[in-house]
Amino acid sequence: MLSPRAAAHVLAEIATLLDLRGESRLASGAYETASRALSLLAVDDLTPLLRTGDVAVLGPVGPDALDVLRDVAETGDSQFLEQLRENTPEGLLEMLRVPGLGTARIHRIHEGLGIESLHELEQAARDGRLASLPHFGQRTAEKVLRGIANLRESGARVLYPHAALDAERLLAAVRAHPDVLRAEVAGSIRRRCETIADIDIVAAVRGTPSLVAADFAHGRGVREVLGGGAPSLTIRYDDGTRLDLRCVSEERFVVAWWWATGCALHCVRVAGAAAARGITIGSDAVRDADGRVIPIADEAALYAAAGLPFIAPELREALGEVDEAPRLPELVQLSDIRGVLHCHSHYSDGAGTIRELAAAAHTRGWRYLGVSDHSQSAFYAGGLSREAILRQHDEIDAVNATMSDFRVLKGIEADILPCGRVDYDATILDRFDYVIASVHSRFGMNEGQMTDRVLKAMDDPHVTIVGHPTGRLLLTREPYAINVSALLEKAGAVGVAIELNADPHRLDLDWRHLREAHARGARIEIGPDAHSVAGLDHVALGVGVARKGWLSRADVLNAGDADDVIAFANARRHGASATARSTTTSTGFTHAG
Repeated sequence: MLSPRAAAHVLAEIATLLDLRGESRLASGAYETASRALSLLAVDDLTPLLRTGDVAVLGPVGPDALDVLRDVAETGDSQFLEQLRENTPEGLLEMLRVPGLGTARIHRIHEGLGIESLHELEQAARDGRLASLPHFGQRTAEKVLRGIANLRESGARVLYPHAALDAERLLAAVRAHPDVLRAEVAGSIRRRCETIADIDIVAAVRGTPSLVAADFAHGRGVREVLGGGAPSLTIRYDDGTRLDLRCVSEERFVVAWWWATGCALHCVRVAGAAAARGITIGSDAVRDADGRVIPIADEAALYAAAGLPFIAPELREALGEVDEAPRLPELVQLSDIRGVLHCHSHYSDGAGTIRELAAAAHTRGWRYLGVSDHSQSAFYAGGLSREAILRQHDEIDAVNATMSDFRVLKGIEADILPCGRVDYDATILDRFDYVIASVHSRFGMNEGQMTDRVLKAMDDPHVTIVGHPTGRLLLTREPYAINVSALLEKAGAVGVAIELNADPHRLDLDWRHLREAHARGARIEIGPDAHSVAGLDHVALGVGVARKGWLSRADVLNAGDADDVIAFANARRHGASATARSTTTSTGFTHAG
């Protein structure tokens, strides 16, 4: 069934994405007109009309829009819409959340300044770059800043990297106060949550904490004090950022920082464990059974007082970490990462050359970089033809010949086609060191269809990794329907790794599924999904999420060397049953699926 309302929504989204891309207003306007007409239509289901061709009743719906509607009616999704989504930077959709900022202006900002995130937009509005764009000016820049502030004031969550940068700025301001001895970020930022509502900072001060806190209430850029009582304040700044600040004496800092880090239920459970030992963890101090204050030098000492080993901040979500504290794994660290595998070059939709990406990865201390550009079906993202693959592999060989202690691996991000086959035939897939298989289309499948689609792709022995396995875009797109448990079970059984896509808009696989991945024996690849040199730094965020999911170095595929990655891929490729190879086509290089 395709209701007029659902159809109108699809067409309206297409119009929006076309405008963001700077396409002709004639094209986007046709979709807008069709969307408005359908939203007023008094029928329950458009499918019979589309099948019979009796479309005059639909009103001003042009041929392109009709093609989209037929696609949705037949398949549950629009391939054209999916292509637009995949080829539109996620940050532009995030910028649409800013009140008063429309598609045309976002396109001009993107084209003129290369801005692709809300934080970059805010910086450009502050430093004059936005005002310098033709037809913008200072008044527009100020309006954008007010819009971002209004977005924050509405309680809208922001992505972790944006909040972390705001926290870094506010932390520097707190530390600059002459009476602040130490200050640290707490709350959901310290716990590495994927989206953030506000910023928590705890400060150890000399003198009277309430007097120091009062200074911040009247500090630069403060719009209002929302609540709290000295020495704790909730402050709203002119840019809409909300800060929860707690000032304490130096000897009470560790306990206050621990409570402010949370989560609240975790702290309650640790306090309960301490109480069973006759120890009280109060809001400002730890006391023994006689009420005497126990000196707490650091958080490890606080947990020890509760009879527990130290629990890393990322794990403090009241999801069993207190009960499992004696058996918690040694969590993966950024220094454990030996290389990265999900990177796009200028051969598809990336901005950097292979040599530039390799040099940047080498500078970061890694030993290898895998180039995994889009496959041929992703034509909207510059997917690689057979000839382009051969050229790229020749270039990789040339780069490798000049680097003695570093290696570029030959990878591909191959589309999982709607039928479950993997883009390219076996003779081409054999050329790659590894294959990332990802869904980039037909997100509207039901759970059974999508699960079967991905599981079938995993039967292909060339598949090394399943990329961004739920397709979500944080704050802008929900995950598609898929049985994650079935995916993880098969991954562990057949030796396919699952990606933790570290792009801050994705962070997919969600950290809440990582413990199950470990339990089922599925390896995790932390992939930056880098489309530029700067994108390589997404790995640090991915490691934080992996830690939040209880992963150790042994769980992470790219914590091994390049030879380990290739051995993992080859074990799958040469060890899988011959029948699995039949899931790829044998009739040529291209296929429609």
